[in-house]
Amino acid sequence: MNIRFETMPNYRIAYVRQCGPYGPEHARAMDQLKKWASSNHLLNESAILLGIPQDNPQITLPEKCRYDACIVLTNDVPADGSIHFGELPGGDYMIRTIPHTADAIQIAWSEIISAVHQQGYEIENKPLFERYSGEMLSTEKCELCVPVRPVSHT
Repeated sequence: MNIRFETMPNYRIAYVRQCGPYGPEHARAMDQLKKWASSNHLLNESAILLGIPQDNPQITLPEKCRYDACIVLTNDVPADGSIHFGELPGGDYMIRTIPHTADAIQIAWSEIISAVHQQGYEIENKPLFERYSGEMLSTEKCELCVPVRPVSHT
């Protein structure tokens, strides 16, 4: 498995939240976000889009699962009521680049979670997310990003 580590900064984000089962419906939230981002001249070759599942579907009812389609903001954007703003904490992340297909994403999430422990890390209490940036937006690839910290031996 091809993984790498990256220290990310805090990201200031704009996002659209969707509630319901994880899956193809995420496209609707991402389309809404892209429409807003385009109208605010944010959707360009340097744009970074994120997909953040907020709940664990193994312990949260499907209809209660929250998903945030996000764009990283690099400058001030006026609030207009159709979008939410927030911050994604930075830190150390384990990253894996994969094809952006439902099957590849499902398989890769389970593999990268296992790899975290095999590499001597544990998952930090921060959101896991999919990141789409630069040419990934046109090449149908994405990065799975898992916040990690070394396992402490206390």
